[in-house]
Amino acid sequence: MIRQILGKLPRKPSKSGDSRDSGGSLTPSAIIASVSSRSSDIAGTRSGNPIGGNVPGPISASTLGLNNGNKIPQVGNLKLNGSSVASYEALPAFRDVPSSEKQNLFIKKLNLCCVVFDFTDPSKNLREKDIKRQTLLELVDYVTSASGKFSENLMLESIKMVSANLFRTLTTPPRENKVLEAFDLEEEEPSMDPAWPHLQIVYEFLLRFVASPETDAKLAKRYIDHSFVLRLLDLFDSEDPREREYLKTILHRVYGKFMVHRPFIRKAINNIFYRFIFETEKHNGIAELLEILGSIINGFALPLKEEHKLFLVRALIPLHKPKCIPMYHQQLSYCITQFVEKDCKLADTIIRGLLKFWPITNSSKEVMFLGELEEVLEATQPAEFHRCMVPLFRQIARCMSSSHFQRLSFGFGLIKQNRKVILPIIFPALERNARTHWNQAVQSLTLNVRKIFSDLDPELFEECLVKFQEDEANENENKAKREAVWKRLEEIAASKATSNEAVLVRGAAPPHTSSG
Repeated sequence: MIRQILGKLPRKPSKSGDSRDSGGSLTPSAIIASVSSRSSDIAGTRSGNPIGGNVPGPISASTLGLNNGNKIPQVGNLKLNGSSVASYEALPAFRDVPSSEKQNLFIKKLNLCCVVFDFTDPSKNLREKDIKRQTLLELVDYVTSASGKFSENLMLESIKMVSANLFRTLTTPPRENKVLEAFDLEEEEPSMDPAWPHLQIVYEFLLRFVASPETDAKLAKRYIDHSFVLRLLDLFDSEDPREREYLKTILHRVYGKFMVHRPFIRKAINNIFYRFIFETEKHNGIAELLEILGSIINGFALPLKEEHKLFLVRALIPLHKPKCIPMYHQQLSYCITQFVEKDCKLADTIIRGLLKFWPITNSSKEVMFLGELEEVLEATQPAEFHRCMVPLFRQIARCMSSSHFQRLSFGFGLIKQNRKVILPIIFPALERNARTHWNQAVQSLTLNVRKIFSDLDPELFEECLVKFQEDEANENENKAKREAVWKRLEEIAASKATSNEAVLVRGAAPPHTSSG
């Protein structure tokens, strides 16, 4: 009911939130189907799709309109990444060699794809880039259709190829002057990596390699190790949303398959959050990391470990501090609500944490906090609500008194049960809104709320009304006294001004202190 009052005023919608809610984002498998276009359009944004879904279906060169049978002739010497490459020619297709040679050919193709080309010049090394792209597609097909356990050497060479292509220095356009304005950042066009025609297929290869039943986790953990995970996490700061979407899916699969890495992954994500909150307030992948954590939190066993509660207090709640919270608030709110549903006793900690970081001058951010509070209160038990209801509804009353008052819709059942404490706190704001609020819809809804309370408990309502009227009369009397004092001071100052005589204002004498 209180939400209806606050929800009537128009506010600027969050583009990122709308796109996630629409369900129109594409998964990595859908993105890869468009790789042949090489366009710079975003194929997918952050989505609400479950990151633990099925592995995308296999892709192939034929899917993307390429002919595996075309052989590109040998080219001259190339110098890439500071190293000289004697030749770069297409290797035979897997179907052209006997089964006994396929694994050796696979490793040769991996080595061929370790060469990284420069995509800043679209006209450079076109034929070599096509050879590599076709080879990458063949590698994806091979991993997808593999029918035997991958050898340790094959794992080593696979991770070597992936590392050579993916792990690079991210180039981010300067945005220091805009990072504090979340809505401006949402309106900016994201920076697309020109190397995406190759990067996309490498990501697809890594996804299928990790998810493959032929990849033995006990062997693979030697190569998908802590160093590899950290470098993968560094890539979440990429401005290209297509890359972050792949990273989100892959990291979740790594977390699920390599149980030994789980504590390390959680700690590494915590460190990213700490640096973002307390140092930079700049990171492109906070929303994707929170999506992964939302799935992880959902799987926490009960009772919750102390480590998980500390993560809530030290990382998730402080994530409400940055000004760019609209970019990731939907995912953050989901994680917070998961904690309350896991352990209702955490509601008091969460609500007091939200009050600590409550926005003072940002009405759009305030609306987000109110919406999150609504979700938290829906999962809150009466005992926890009693602990925090007084400071909570003092803040709600301040929100209702604001000229930007927009929504107050949550927890009417809890308000009804605890009306003797809550109604006196919010009654002055309700009364002022009913009389003078600039928005007619808010005025009308406020009158409805007043009537509900009046019908529910007429005696309490009358007491609050009398108290409000008394306070209002006292306030008017004090205001009149202050105005009279100021008027008298102005008259005295005006009379002294003509004679240039100083006006002495006597204050209280300082307390005497003994020097001994």
